[in-house]
Order: sequence, then C-alpha cells, then structure tokens
Amino acid sequence: MRFLKKLMKILGYILGIFLLLILVFSVYVWRVSDIRPPEVADTTAVYFQKTHTDSTLYSISDNWIRHSKYGLYEMYISGAPFDRGVKNGKLSQKLITDQEEAFTDEIKRMVPSHGYLKFLKYVIGFMNKNLPDNVKQEYKEEIYGVSKSASDSFDWIGKNYARILNYHAAHDIGHALQSMMLVGCTSFGAWGDKTADGSMLLGRNFDFWVGDRFAENKIVAFYKPDKGHKFAFVTWGGFTGVVSGMNDQGLTVTINAARSDIPWAGAATPVSLVAREVLQYASNIREAIEVARRRKMFVSESFLIGSAIDHKAVIIEKTPDTLAIYDPGGDHIQCTNHYQSSLFQRQQLNMEQKEKSASVYRYQRLQELMQESYPLNPMKMAAILRDRRGLHNADIGEGNEKAVNQLIAHHSIIFQPDSLRMWVSTQPWQLGTYVCYDLRKIFSLNGLHQDIEIADTALNIAPDTFLYSNAFKSFMLYRKNRINLLQKKFVDTAEVTHSNPNLYDAYRIAGDYCKEQKWYPQAIDYYKAALTHEVATVTERESIENKIKYCQKKQTR
Repeated sequence: MRFLKKLMKILGYILGIFLLLILVFSVYVWRVSDIRPPEVADTTAVYFQKTHTDSTLYSISDNWIRHSKYGLYEMYISGAPFDRGVKNGKLSQKLITDQEEAFTDEIKRMVPSHGYLKFLKYVIGFMNKNLPDNVKQEYKEEIYGVSKSASDSFDWIGKNYARILNYHAAHDIGHALQSMMLVGCTSFGAWGDKTADGSMLLGRNFDFWVGDRFAENKIVAFYKPDKGHKFAFVTWGGFTGVVSGMNDQGLTVTINAARSDIPWAGAATPVSLVAREVLQYASNIREAIEVARRRKMFVSESFLIGSAIDHKAVIIEKTPDTLAIYDPGGDHIQCTNHYQSSLFQRQQLNMEQKEKSASVYRYQRLQELMQESYPLNPMKMAAILRDRRGLHNADIGEGNEKAVNQLIAHHSIIFQPDSLRMWVSTQPWQLGTYVCYDLRKIFSLNGLHQDIEIADTALNIAPDTFLYSNAFKSFMLYRKNRINLLQKKFVDTAEVTHSNPNLYDAYRIAGDYCKEQKWYPQAIDYYKAALTHEVATVTERESIENKIKYCQKKQTR
C-alpha cells in the first residue's frame, strides 16, 4: 500500500510537471503569435480621404485605382512606406476584404474543424515567431498601413497587422510544410538572335490556385516609392510582395517554387518580399544577386532575373542556407520547378523533385515550343504560355500539370524590358486578352483625373481561340465535377470522363467519387483507366495505385 501511494505521488508530480509545461508552452505560443505593429514616426496618413473621381476611378491626391474594361484593377501608389500602405489600403479596401474572404473560405473548406483551425493558427504563429525580425522596417510600415483598412471580421485568425503580415509568408509555409505545389510555375526568356527584333522577351505563368474567387480581382500595381526604383507588379488586395514584376530600369523578377524541407529553424524573409526588394533596389543582375544573398529564406526558390542593362537573364537559385546562379551563357533561358545550377544538380531534394514531379517534363515541352517558335515576338510568347499539349504535341488532357498551360494560372505575364512594356493576362487564366502596359507612359502621368484606359490597347494580344471552342465548354464540365468533388457534392462520373477523356485526373475524380459511395468495383475500373493516361507526378500515380489496393481489400470483405 505504501509503495502504491508513493507511486501515485510520483505519477502525480510527473503529471503536474507535464501540465505545467503544456501551460507554459501554450502561453509562449500565444505570445509569439501576437505580432505587434512597428513603431511609425508619422501616422497622419490615416486621415487621408479617398475621393470618387469618375466612374470606376478613385483617388487620394495623385494616387488612384480604377477598374479597366478588361477586368483588371489598376492602381498607382507613391510616397513613404506607411503612407503608401495607407493609400493602398484605402483605395483597395473592398478588394482586401474580398481577397481575405476568398482565402479564408478556401482554408475553411480544406480544414473544416474550427478547433483545428484555431490550433493551426497558433502553430503558424509559432512558426512565424521571428517573421518581424526578418522583414525590412520599410515593408513592415507599409504592411501596417495596409492593415489599417483590413476588416475586423477575420480577427479569429489574428489582429489585422499580424494577419496581413503572415499572409506574405503563406506561400512559403504552404509549399514547405506540405510540399504543396500550389505554385507550379513556368517561366522563360530569349534575346538577341532568338527574338524578332533582338530585344529581350520574358514570360511566365503563375500557376497558383486557392479557389476561383482568389483570382477574380487581380491588381496591376504601379509603385513610385520615396526610395529606390519605380516598378510595376501583378498582385491582389492586401499583398505588397512581388511574384511577377518589372522596374523602370528594365529589371524583371519572377519566382518559381522548388522542393523544400520542413522549416524547423522558424521564419525568415518571405520569398515575395525578397523579390519586392530586388525590384525596388536593384538595377542590374549583380545588384539583384546582392539583395538575394543578404536575405535569409526558409524555403527553396528560383528567381528568374531579366535585365535590360545586362541584356541577359539568369536564375538565382536559393535555399535556406545556400545561393547559386544558373547562367545559361547563351541567348535563351527556361525555368520550371527544379534547380539547374551545377551546385544543386545533385542535391537530394532536387533529384527527388526532378524524378517525381511534373517539372522536367514541362521543361522539355517548353524547350520544344521555344525551338519551334524562334524568332520570338510577344504574340509567340503568348502562344507558348497558352500551350496545353504534352511532349511532341501529345494530347495529355486539358489541365494536366505537365503542360505549360495547366488552366489554373492566377496570372500570366510577358515582359519586354528594353521598351519597358509588359502584357498581363485577363480571365480566364491566360486565355483572355493580354493587356499591354508601357511603364514610361504610366509613370509620366501626373495623377489620373478621368476614368480612361491607361493600357497601350493597340498592342494588346487577342484572346485564345480555345476560349470559344466546344473543347473549352467540355473542359468547364470536367472542372465543374472536379470542384463538386472538392466540395463533397454530386459528381456525374460519365460526364467528367467524357468531357476530358485524355486526362488521367478525370478518371481519378470519378474513382474518388465511387470510392466515397463505396462503389468499389466501379472505383477500381476508373482508377485503372486513369493509369493508362499521362499521370502528372509519381506521387499521384502511387496514390491511385494505393486507392486500387484499398478498394480491392474492401471488395473482398
């Protein structure tokens, strides 16, 4: 009895210590998740008033936002960091709220448990505990200014400033924690003899999908900061980082995700803010490399840098602890989602990425298309970015990740750095009109006093004819069923397979629906049919094979 009492006492102590540790850890996580806004010397910008100038045009002094007839929002922002953020926030307030609503609705769909969402909030807060220490004061002030216009209805995620700051690291956390290829992009460039007039041309598809609503309201932003270069980039409400952009020196930057480890070391500088700093403060490739080298990142990324001054393009390949430069040494360049430099060629994660993902296949298809299209011009660049086929022009189904055009792009863009022109795609994906912007003309505007088109519309690239075809209508039927499966609604298995008969994923969708309904023989048949088509990744093939085994076991019970 005495021994039992002693044992219970010891167990009580252990349990008490354990509970105390949990309490201490919970308090610590809560504290580090509560990111405080930066100190700003002059906050009088909060009193700026937005004016309805004309039709869709709204202004704050010489800063403005308008909605073009092509469906793009166009916004001009200037000034000091906090002032820029406040003006951005006030002018695009509705877009910020709509964007956050679209993003959080998709998160809720993926993680329906409120309790787990709350837990996830603190886990991400813990992972990002050092985020403010790795963001330039200038950008913290700007983001704080934007957050002044954010909605309080999302405070279940966090306070406005902490929330908007954390969104800038969402790309990094998503692709590091889950190896999610939310960003499976394609970019390329050519110059000299490989273009029709010798000028440099660069293009990219930003294949990022977090639900359809997230891509509805794209913003083409033109920034004139009080320090650094003027620049333009494609963005969305509340986001001041850069994924695709060009500055007034003819320097371009686009980012492509690479395979990453889980970031045990904690937060570093978000990739988009590294790209932003490059655009704002670099005028040539050497300066871009210096910026990238200074910043610590916790994910691996490729930055394709084009420079009118150097008249060439290179890729900065960066991991959390190493930086390498891939210089093709010729007059063209390609980039998908694996590293190409000699330093990273044999890196284990890179080898796995090349072996298991769609990156190498898409790279090879990109090479084919470029070779067939020389000398390139903007229209040919658009044709490559819109290509939906596989190697040797094979029909691999509409929306296959192995295609250059996966029919999920948030945006697509073409740069001509020598003339400071860029073409931005319009909905849907890269199928609509590519709208041409001349940065020289736009930055010479002294405010905007009328709601007029600011694009160089004579140089626009016409919509893809695929948009008006029966094949497009069929693809939309496939896509409707794909989204129904995600939302746990009815899937018409005959319709989804007949509407996209050469895409493996159509049969996978039909199989998944049958599996959910416990129709195991039918599910097996659909899964086997999927494996007879061009499956995008090794991981997906293995997943389908495992589902067949699961259904076979269930069938024999």
